[in-house]
Amino acid sequence: MNSRIASVAFNTFREAVRDRVLYNLIAFALLMSGAAILVGQISIDIERLVVVNLGLTAVSLFGVVIAIFIGIGLVSKEIEKRTLYTVLSRPVGRWEFVVGKFFGLTGTLVVNTFFMAIGVFLALLYVAHKFEKADGWLLVALYFIVLQFLIVCALALFFSSFSTPLMSAVFTFALFVIGSLSEDLRGFAGIARGLEGWIATAIAYLVPNFSALNVINRVAHGDAVPGRLVLYNSIYALLYSAMAIAGAVLIFQRRNLK
Repeated sequence: MNSRIASVAFNTFREAVRDRVLYNLIAFALLMSGAAILVGQISIDIERLVVVNLGLTAVSLFGVVIAIFIGIGLVSKEIEKRTLYTVLSRPVGRWEFVVGKFFGLTGTLVVNTFFMAIGVFLALLYVAHKFEKADGWLLVALYFIVLQFLIVCALALFFSSFSTPLMSAVFTFALFVIGSLSEDLRGFAGIARGLEGWIATAIAYLVPNFSALNVINRVAHGDAVPGRLVLYNSIYALLYSAMAIAGAVLIFQRRNLK
């Protein structure tokens, strides 16, 4: 990462953490983890299962909301405030601006995930009174959640490079929902015939496979996550994010900012 990208990333991170809505979402996610404790206490012998499921789901959902909410405005806000022209008047390329924004946003989400994860582990410790060896798999689930954020950030930047903030939010959230159901979509594509089968197959392989990155239920039951799945998901998320960012760069390079 060169100094210009690092500078854009740092400024993006600094602006993001100043956003009050960001803190509200983090606080709400921590409250969800607290609610998991209450629900777990009224559940017989499944306290850990409930706490892990609700806690990690809260981290995932609110992290996605943060990624979409901030990501869709990274470009439009700079244009509205006319600060983009000041940045680009310096020796900063448009591709460096986009890549810097991506790194700044992902850095923000990694920090937020860290603090929300602390809330989940504290809730788990409160319920179980001790950590078990199987609790280590929560770190893998959190890592997969961060990989989801990478893809969501890249998609939000991609759509915001040519669309309005509202439509960018709709497109990004729609892809997240469809991608979360990609396994079901592939199952439907396998049994469908004709044009419907071709369309379902194309959509299933084009949308991001968020369902493969969701191992919350598995780790909640204390099951191990295979190493090959960690490797596959890491490569997949990095490649998909890179392609989305490359698309955002290509579109932004050709965009008329006047």
